[in-house]
Amino acid sequence: MFGGDAPDPEEIQRAMNQFGASGMPFDPSMMDPQMIQNIMGQFQSMMQGSDDDEPVKWDLAKQTARQSVAGQDPSVGSFASTEVDDAVRLADSWLDQATTLEAANVPVVAWSRAEWVEATMNNWREMTDPVATSLSEALTRAITEQLPGQMPEELQGAFGNMQPMMKNLGGSMFGLQLGQAIGELAQEVLSGTDTGFPIAGQRMALLPVNIEEFGDGLSVAPEQVRIYLALREAARMRLFANSPWLARDLTAMVQQYAAGINIDVSAIEDAVQNLDPTDPESMNQMFSGSMFIPEPEGAQKAAIEQLETLLALIEGWVDVVVTEASKPLESATALREMINRRRASGGPAEHAFGSLVGLDLRPRRLHDATQLWATIHESEGMEYRDAIWESQLRLPTAEDLDDPEGYVKRRETADEQSASLDDDLKKLLEGGFEEDN
Repeated sequence: MFGGDAPDPEEIQRAMNQFGASGMPFDPSMMDPQMIQNIMGQFQSMMQGSDDDEPVKWDLAKQTARQSVAGQDPSVGSFASTEVDDAVRLADSWLDQATTLEAANVPVVAWSRAEWVEATMNNWREMTDPVATSLSEALTRAITEQLPGQMPEELQGAFGNMQPMMKNLGGSMFGLQLGQAIGELAQEVLSGTDTGFPIAGQRMALLPVNIEEFGDGLSVAPEQVRIYLALREAARMRLFANSPWLARDLTAMVQQYAAGINIDVSAIEDAVQNLDPTDPESMNQMFSGSMFIPEPEGAQKAAIEQLETLLALIEGWVDVVVTEASKPLESATALREMINRRRASGGPAEHAFGSLVGLDLRPRRLHDATQLWATIHESEGMEYRDAIWESQLRLPTAEDLDDPEGYVKRRETADEQSASLDDDLKKLLEGGFEEDN
């Protein structure tokens, strides 16, 4: 674990015997050599040095995410890839009748869970780096100041100077937890945009193994499940492809929110005080149910509400368009209800990810957004509805979610005011006001 200065395992055992993994007397007969190796391996991952000084060990996060799906991640064969291609091709043909937005001209891929991790990790990093860095630095400070004094004397003697390890421990612990959460997400997501963000970039991606597990027990033909999910993925990608500003705005909103987060340092210090340095599992439990990010207030609350509104608008539009496009599917209604329940509640991995970075991946006003788009479609038609996505200035607001029927009137008033301002500016630039006088 520490090269030539590695401590004697028997010395570690004696120290652990006195400390106990959970405050109880330790029975050495319960720890076989393999268990010792596993514990030392986890300590090594967290404490080993790094070639960079980054507060968050992102390489460790990706490695952990990959390891969490290993052994339960069959590779995607040519048959499954063909099924995905066929489903997306059919989905696009049906969407042509349900929206004026053109199909996204992007590659179609069928990914394993590990491939999803590899393809999305950099985007997760880009979105969450500000809050991850703040949390990691606060955790490192708390560990450096408090943890050495909590270790038994024998263990301190075995490990020697712990300062170099302490420097890396906070970032490594957080990297492990974040990697585990992303790895668990990889076992739940169904497509590249399933989280609401274009996390897979300029690719239309489906995960066959997750889709198969999602369809288990639904009493729905697998091909119908696959086509319905392809419809949702293709619809979102049409939005992102036809409104390039949309993906940029989503990322910017997340980064703005994350950059302003205030970390609850006292909560981290309390958690470190209860950390058992001889029990790697306690390091996992430290993050379980813990929230080091206080409830947002003021500008932070406004920022997260703006993000939630935009995510709800995206999912609401997708719901309305896919409901129209999926009419040929016999099980479309049942699948829609299942997806909406899933979107509303979220899975365990999403909650774990949210507790780490303070970001809820599920829009809370999905029903209101769906009602808004349906109302606009009924009163103004498909072209008017889809043209709203041409500009950020036309997007509905939280006020519009409260009053869907009033959106069109408010939009007309805003357009009239904007046109009047443009006319006044034109007259000013042309000297029209002086002539009038």
